[in-house]
Amino acid sequence: MLTLSVNGRTTAVDVDPATPLIYVLRNDLALNGPKLGCARAQCGACMVLVDGRAALSCQVKAGDLAGAQITTLEGLGTPETPHPLQAAFIAEQAAQCGYCTSGMIMQAAALLAERRPVLDEAAVAQALDNNLCRCGTQPRVVRAVMRAARQQGA
Repeated sequence: MLTLSVNGRTTAVDVDPATPLIYVLRNDLALNGPKLGCARAQCGACMVLVDGRAALSCQVKAGDLAGAQITTLEGLGTPETPHPLQAAFIAEQAAQCGYCTSGMIMQAAALLAERRPVLDEAAVAQALDNNLCRCGTQPRVVRAVMRAARQQGA
């Protein structure tokens, strides 16, 4: 049994400690925000926050996360009170198929948490460089992140 803290809740799961976190999140905890894309750390669809830092959940072993705070898209906001990034993605219509959206938002959340003194479009694009989108919505994604940054005073 492993005890994990996911989205502010402590949960015990009966899994092999070597199981990649993505499988625990999706199969054992029924969280559908993180997506399993490539399983090779190349697409970013499975991005979550571990202690506030972006992490590819396909590459992190669940057993290595005892005591860590794990946040998925479901833990950022609610439909009633969305996180500024979630609201900005909606306002900018930054999702097409939506498969990459969770990973993009989680990577952007880590970026905004850094509280850089100056955040420009080039910095956002560079931060999201490893999050793949095949639909071509990257300009809208960058606008959404910039919108959220302005709302948060970054």
